[in-house]
Amino acid sequence: SIQDKNALHLYSVNGKYLGSETLKEEVSDICVTGEYIVMGSLQGFLSIRDLYSLSLSISPLAMRLPIHCISVTKEYSHILVGLEDGKLIIVGVGKPAEV
Repeated sequence: SIQDKNALHLYSVNGKYLGSETLKEEVSDICVTGEYIVMGSLQGFLSIRDLYSLSLSISPLAMRLPIHCISVTKEYSHILVGLEDGKLIIVGVGKPAEV
């Protein structure tokens, strides 16, 4: 975060700069899983981005409270979201019929 601007930067394993994306929220936790980046923000948004293009895969989900931590299950079927008030939100991943 520099001068109230937040950005996500992508580098290769060898340190080559691949790109960046400016963020509107302040990231509180991040989890890289498979081909996606799952991010939680202090503004209460859960975002899922493509690992290679950094573009949003879906519209950010509003949790209405600051997100303190996130985790993805081993089977990539659910996202666990810990909120500021101590609640644990479980978000199903996939098509509605699969969830």
